[in-house]
Amino acid sequence: MDQDQTNPNFEQIYQDYKQQGEMQAAQNQIQAAATDGKESIVAVRKNDDGNIIAFQTSTGRKLDYVAALNEAKAGALANVDVFERYGREILRSEPDGTPQNNLDNLPTF
Repeated sequence: MDQDQTNPNFEQIYQDYKQQGEMQAAQNQIQAAATDGKESIVAVRKNDDGNIIAFQTSTGRKLDYVAALNEAKAGALANVDVFERYGREILRSEPDGTPQNNLDNLPTF
């Protein structure tokens, strides 16, 4: 849809701006993790029920859920937190307001 200067598509301009900011925030997290010497999670594997069962790191390593939990608790993985829910430990991305880098929204491998 072509918009002239007298009638710009404000919604599209805002969405583009928002997406650019989210992409920049995600890139900043990856760069910060790299300078800290920590790997970040870049992809996930899910089972047939949609549950995350494994992770791929920024260096290409593939970790099962328990190994990822242990590395996160040891501080070796950037931008993730471990918390307890339903009587077990859960791995989640740090809340940053960017849904694209939430573990459930990462690409699959």
